[in-house]
Amino acid sequence: MPVPPIDTQPLWPLVVYFVATVAIVAAMIGFSFVLGQRHRERATDEPYESGIAATGTARVRFDIKFYLVAVFFLIFDLEAVFLYAWAVAVRETGWAGYIEVLVFTGVLAAALVYLWRLGALDWGRQHLTRGHGDGGGGPRGK
Repeated sequence: MPVPPIDTQPLWPLVVYFVATVAIVAAMIGFSFVLGQRHRERATDEPYESGIAATGTARVRFDIKFYLVAVFFLIFDLEAVFLYAWAVAVRETGWAGYIEVLVFTGVLAAALVYLWRLGALDWGRQHLTRGHGDGGGGPRGK
């Protein structure tokens, strides 16, 4: 059976579907308004989080280390995605793909070693920079 051109196809099924969808949504909202509970208590407008009453303000300042961990997670999560895609196609890529993956992981490992040596992964101690009160010859260190 040949398919008629798009111009001659009837639009009534689409209109019936649209009307039925609007009618069902309107019926659900109407029934919930008619059958729903009506109560106004003091606790109705209070914030609610998993059954625990809110304490304090929502504008708490987090330490930058938490964001740093999130960035590290994203970087190494993306590394895992790329390595998984390579592992799926390892036979098609051959030695060229193997060398490329070695370079890729080498660059990421070098970046990790650099961050480690820089102290970006240390949470326990404070790092002082040169020239800011550590006696390193800066204007304040003398």
